[in-house]
Parts: sequence; C-alpha cells; structure tokens
Amino acid sequence: MPTHLIANARMYSVAPGAVAAWKRLFAWLDETSGVRLDVIEHAFPALLNDLWGRPDLAATFMCGWPWLRHGATHRIVAAPIPAAAHAKGRPQYCTHFVVHRDSVFATLEDTFGHRFAYTIADSHSGYNAPRHHLMRYRGSSKRSLFREIIGPLTTPRRMLEAIAETRTDVGPLDSFAFALLSRHEPALTEQTRVIASTDLVPIPAIMASQHMDEAIVDRLRAALLTLGSKPEHAALCADLCISGFAPLDPATYEVAERWAREAEAQGLEVIA
Repeated sequence: MPTHLIANARMYSVAPGAVAAWKRLFAWLDETSGVRLDVIEHAFPALLNDLWGRPDLAATFMCGWPWLRHGATHRIVAAPIPAAAHAKGRPQYCTHFVVHRDSVFATLEDTFGHRFAYTIADSHSGYNAPRHHLMRYRGSSKRSLFREIIGPLTTPRRMLEAIAETRTDVGPLDSFAFALLSRHEPALTEQTRVIASTDLVPIPAIMASQHMDEAIVDRLRAALLTLGSKPEHAALCADLCISGFAPLDPATYEVAERWAREAEAQGLEVIA
C-alpha cells in the first residue's frame, strides 16, 4: 500500500468557493480519521483518468459509470447526500437539461433542431444519462434530434459558461454540480434555467485506489458518516450543498451500464 496518500475533489471543484470548501472537508477528514491526506491540485485540463489511476489515491470523487468501466476496482468510501429536495435525503442525483434564462425554450422538445453540448463522452451525467433520456424522443425513424453537437466541454462550469454565453442552446448539467455552482457562482447560474431532468441514480462517491488498505478506507468512511450529525459542521455542509454522507452499495451503479445498453440498443450510440 502507498504510504503517501492524496485527496482531491476535482469532479465537484466547480468554483473557487467550492474548492475551498472541499479543502476544509479534507482537512477535517484528515484530523478526524487520523489518515494523513495531502490535498493535491488536479484542475482542468488535467485528465480525471490520470487522477483515478494513481495508486496513492485515498479520497476523490469518481462517477459510477467510469467506475464500472474501469473494472469496479476502486474502493468506495462514502457518497454525499445532496441537500437538494429532489435527492430525497439519499445519495442520489440527476442530470438537468439547462438553457439560457432568456431563451424561447420552455420544454426539452423545444430545443430539438438546435445546438446540444456535452461534457465528455465517458461521463454518466454529462453524456450517458442525457443520451438515455433522449432515446424516448427519436421514434422509429431514428432521426437526429439536434442540428449540431458541441463538445467535449469537459467540466460542468465550462458547460454552464457555454449556455450563458449562448455558444450552445441546451446542455446537460450534473444536478449536484449545478447546486454547487448556484451557491458559489450565482451570477453565472442565474443566467440559466432548468427545463427538464433525468431520473435519479446513485451519485458519484468518494473513492480510493484499489491498492488502498481496507483499514484506511474504513477509517475514512467512519469519519465521513458522522459529518451530517455534527451541528458544528452545518456551515461546511451548507457550502458543500450536502446534508452528510452515506454508505453506497456498489451494485446500485449497475443502472448506468444498463442505461448505456438500452440507449445503444435504440441506435443511440452517440447523441445526435
């Protein structure tokens, strides 16, 4: 097992305020668990796959679909419980379809024939979930729904900026990332609005490398599961847009691969 352990919240480091809040969480986790964590920088354009591939990784977010496609070997520590009402007090999230605040679009169907952007093709929230949601609209003709596909934009913030700057007409946003951006970058999110959302699925969890000692994972998990019950951490939870952390059954991530198979069986290998 590596002796030098790292932490990073790249997936949800969507704004400077969010970055600061995740660093506060990791500092607390270090102290509470007794596991020494070095918080490293890994901002865009650095690749998430490079971060996920590190053997010294003790705590970072990983999406369930890539987790499956990486062999389901990373160790799941715990998953955040979004504070948003739609999460229903569980570690789950969805993908929002977002448009510019001043656009004429009232429904997702209104955006068909216009420009659609995506984050990255191996993202569940940024590609797989919207692809599955869109398959119901294609019909037997397998017609293209959009005039132009724009991407990869890679990060939720860059997606939201593209919508706000009208470089695309509609795009998918991870609902947890959207909540964090709404808290820490309201001037940006207020330029947009949500017109539809996918069904809920298990949220990306904090995970460790497959090489991480199980005792280390247990200590990190035990600490995270107490966060939401401590009133002194209410401000931190508010800045992270969570009510706490919960354990997550690895089998629940299988829905992502099922959605991928269903979309591909309908001829929607790629969003079009």
